[in-house]
Amino acid sequence: MKKNMGSIDRIVRLVITGGIAGLFLANIISGTLGIILLALAGIFVLTSLVRFCPLFLPFGISTFKKD
Repeated sequence: MKKNMGSIDRIVRLVITGGIAGLFLANIISGTLGIILLALAGIFVLTSLVRFCPLFLPFGISTFKKD
């Protein structure tokens, strides 16, 4: 897999994940919506760790900057 996710994109995804987790733990979001958002947050964490987003491929998007 070729990296296609830059640092800012990764940070934004991790901040969104933290927000979703915080809202879930504070019991502001719950039920089916909470579970769906937690699954999305898990996907965001996974894609941030591997620096690859499969949804970027069909559109030819890459936020990864080579040094």
